[in-house]
Amino acid sequence: MITGVIMAGGKGERFWPKSRIKMPKQFLKLYGDKTMIQQTVDRLKRLMPIENIFVVTNIDYAGLISDQIPELPTENILIEPMGKNTAACIGLAALHTERLDRDSIMVVVPSDHVIKDEETYLGVLKTAIEKAKAGDNLVTIGIKPQHPETGYGYINFKKITNEIFHNNPVHKVERFVEKPNYDTAVKYVESGDYLWNSGMFIWKTSTILNAIKEYMPQLYSALNVIKENFDSDEIEKILYEEYSKLESISIDYGIMEKANNVYVVPGDFGWDDVGSWTSIERLYEKDENGNVIKGNVVSVDTKKCIITGSDKLIATLGIEDVIIVDTEDALLICSKDKAQNVKEVLKELKEKKSEYL
Repeated sequence: MITGVIMAGGKGERFWPKSRIKMPKQFLKLYGDKTMIQQTVDRLKRLMPIENIFVVTNIDYAGLISDQIPELPTENILIEPMGKNTAACIGLAALHTERLDRDSIMVVVPSDHVIKDEETYLGVLKTAIEKAKAGDNLVTIGIKPQHPETGYGYINFKKITNEIFHNNPVHKVERFVEKPNYDTAVKYVESGDYLWNSGMFIWKTSTILNAIKEYMPQLYSALNVIKENFDSDEIEKILYEEYSKLESISIDYGIMEKANNVYVVPGDFGWDDVGSWTSIERLYEKDENGNVIKGNVVSVDTKKCIITGSDKLIATLGIEDVIIVDTEDALLICSKDKAQNVKEVLKELKEKKSEYL
């Protein structure tokens, strides 16, 4: 059995003011005719029935998920009482996939990634699934670097491999490395033995639960308490109590960086994590001046800018490397090199208890 787990609790803060607390980016149409999470579900449905797909989120987004994916069984929307990063999220999902089949293959993906070449992507996933079936293997997808990117973590792998599934190679992972500086990123790309860390994982449910038991005993203990009380009237209270005790930690740091049975399948399928407004440059065509423009815009002597609005006229004159995002109630103007720092604006808004979050 193949099961899907979609992680959908993020707030998408770097996409403010389009992405808001009540409507984060995974529920927006940033690329294509469907929302990010709808596209994610559609891709997984090509590998498994909708009944085998679980979405992990928080209580604020449960209604949005039901509205956008009405065919998803309500019981497949898994509510975390609080965010504790990806290790807890995946652990909770594993308890549910275990109920279907302890040896089910979990395909764990974020809810807000763009994938342009779905056929190639599905082929890479099938390769990862075969490797996961073949033993107690923790498998991830690594993206072939397109440029020296400092905003992603990297995966260092052994180039020599004798394993080929569905015409795709499988490599043993040497190590995971954090986001590098530019010079280091250049070396990684030139070496040919580093991939971008996509945050996608494939393994047997039993394999990840055993890994949690070995490397994250506190989480394993909490999961056991939750499991024992699944059908209890007190389950929400118990979930809250157990989550409250947990350290907030990613699956990468908690398990993948420590385990020895980790493998990576390289992928090149038009992937983008759409992490900030500068991602828009990679998704849409630029005009003759290097601008990406959406909406009612008049640009004069404007170069290498990202401008997005709707009906209201936006006029620009003599600017370069600037991001302008206009919504009904808020306007963002920032230099492109500060795109990753939009969270600083939100920090100010939180301190003022602003209605614009």
